[in-house]
Order: sequence, then C-alpha cells, then structure tokens
Amino acid sequence: MSTEKASGALEGLRVLDLTRILAGPLCTQMLGDMGADVIKVEPPGAGDDTRTWGPPFVNGESAYFLGVNRNKRSLTLNMGVKAGQEVLAQLVKKADVLVENFKLGTLEKWGITNAWLEKNAPRVVRCSITGYGSSGPDAALPGYDFILQAESGLMSICGEPDGTPTKYGVAIVDVVTGLYACNAILAALAARNRTGRGQHVELCLYDSGIAMLINVASNYLVSGKDARRYGNGHPSVVPYTTYPTADGLIAVAVGNDAQFARFAETIGYAEWGRDPRFAKNPDRVINREALDALIAHALQREPSAAWIGKLRAAGVPCGPINSVAEALTDPHTLARRMVRTVKHPKAGDLKMVGIPFRFSGTPEAIRRAPPLLGQHTEEVLGTELGLSAERIAQLRAEKVV
Repeated sequence: MSTEKASGALEGLRVLDLTRILAGPLCTQMLGDMGADVIKVEPPGAGDDTRTWGPPFVNGESAYFLGVNRNKRSLTLNMGVKAGQEVLAQLVKKADVLVENFKLGTLEKWGITNAWLEKNAPRVVRCSITGYGSSGPDAALPGYDFILQAESGLMSICGEPDGTPTKYGVAIVDVVTGLYACNAILAALAARNRTGRGQHVELCLYDSGIAMLINVASNYLVSGKDARRYGNGHPSVVPYTTYPTADGLIAVAVGNDAQFARFAETIGYAEWGRDPRFAKNPDRVINREALDALIAHALQREPSAAWIGKLRAAGVPCGPINSVAEALTDPHTLARRMVRTVKHPKAGDLKMVGIPFRFSGTPEAIRRAPPLLGQHTEEVLGTELGLSAERIAQLRAEKVV
C-alpha cells in the first residue's frame, strides 16, 4: 500500500531484489527508502524465510520480515524452472540493480552470468552477497551471522573480561554487510554515470566481520598483542564504560583529558584531574582498574538521573541504559521520526523503525508497507513485462508464479 509519492534521490531506478533473510533485504530496503522501485522476487508458496520467523506475528505477518522489507513490491517466481528463468531474464534486462545472496554459482546455473549481463544488460549493477566470498578456502561455505561473529574475532572482544565470548544483540555482521552493500551499489551507479556500464559488486559476511574490528584490528596489527574483552569498557580510552549509581547504571564516555578534569570535578574529586595516575588518558588506561573502582564508589551516592543532569551540564558525555521499549518511546526518538506508522493490508496501522538518513532536496520516504507474499505479481508481470492475462494465468497454473 503506497503512502507517500516517490520523490527520492533514486527515483526512476529499478532494483531487482533476489535476496532473503537480513543483509540483502536491509540493503534493498535502504535503496527503496531513497526512492528506488524495488521488486522483491520470492519463491511461490513460502517466500522469504523470515516470513515464518517468529513470534511475534501481526495477523500472520512476521515482525522480522516487516522490519526490513518496506518500499518493495513482491513477485513470486520459481527460478528453478525454465519458464521462471525466462521471466527472470526479462526482469534483469529492465533493472538498474540486481542484488542476490544465493550460494556461489546459483544465479549462473540459471543462466544469469556476468558474460550474459555484459551482452544482454550491460548497464545493470550486480551485487552479490555471500558468506565467505568467491575465493579462498572457505568460499563454498554458507554464511550465518552468528558463526561469522565467532570466526571474525568480534565475539572474542564482547563480554566480561573473565566471562565467555558473547555475540552482539542483533545480527550485526548482516546489518553492516547490508550497509556496505548499499554503499558499494551507490558507488557503482556513480561509476555507471561516467562509463555507461554496470559492474559486478561483491561483498561477504566474512570480510565485513573482519572490517568491523576497526581500531581493535589496527591495535593488533601495530602491536602484535592480541585483543581481549573489556566488558562495557574501551581498550584505549578510560573512563569509558558503565558505572553503578544509587538506583541503577549509567554510561560514561570521557573522550579527552579536559573532559576527564570536568568529570572528576563534577563528581566531587577534582584532584583526580591532577593525579599523575589519571591526568592523562594513557595513564588512565594503565590504571584502569583503580580508577574504575573509585568512580563506581563515587557515583553510588546519587541516582542516575541526578548524575546525568550534572554531567551533561558540565559537558561530559553520558546517558541512561535504556531498554528497547524505553529507547523506542523516548521523546527524542519520536521527535526524530524514528518510529513511523504505515497502513498495511493485513496488519493495519503498523509501527516500524524510521529512516536513519535525511535528504534536504530529495526526501526519503516510506511509500509502501512491507508487501504480502506475491502481492504485486500480476502488476509486475503485466505492467512491467507486458505479459497477457492469459500468459500470467498459465504461469500460475504451472506453478511458475
């Protein structure tokens, strides 16, 4: 169901979305949020795997699926049969971007090779998302976010220092891969404006997981010293963690020595700013345990809200530890339109997370609610491909769509 007129930065671009689960659908949803026409191709009868992931469900629609598939039209198509592959080829020829996250060789098996694209759809940008890439000893393995968090080293740096490695609370490698994919597609489209030709863009969860190590990886590559877990702490900055207060916990992120001096004064220990153990950040990192213990003791004098008020007034970064429910109902969240309501054909007034980017001239928009399975099959086949009603009925009878 369309709720807003298309006027985004990518208006006029067509994206063929052959992905499922999270990384690919998140990527294509962002392209849709920017105005692209996204056609999501799903297997007849079942659809994207996440349509069954739950509870919770809203009138049979999975909350997981609803979260990453807005601004798309759904077409059901059996791409494993010749008639389905013929339809797929027609769709590809009319697309600007093709995004897929099949196992290596699947699209090629259906006839959509890079050589075919160069001959039949030279302007199409093809984006492939896999678990481990197209080269290397693990290339044939399927990719699962949890396993990649483990293998990439991310889990080894999450959790309490003396506890076990812990995964992130969402499928963060999938999420970041989707972000990288969207970035890479936009770059390839920019290149197409110069060259007139598309290209093959490749991403994999493994590479994303390694890249996400950022400064932790750099620390190891420079020093040769392996990383370890710091709980909520930071390996290179102190104080930068959570501390107990009289009624809960707060997060404190002191980024420089001037902030630390203000922090120490605000909590009643100005002398810490002159203490040679704590005055400079490298010394605070060395004396992390002693300083953290002193801060924890000091902050237990007053409740969280009182400390947050005082520290923010002093220009010290800090905040409450919100639950998901608290974060999604926070006045700032609502003011930023990070929770929006759209009309859904089955779920009714559907609340969903908003769009995290803003354009001054080509506004982002939620134009379509997440589609029902196959909701736009006739529309796409008839209007976009020009198939007759009789041909579409035949494809349905043959279970191709």
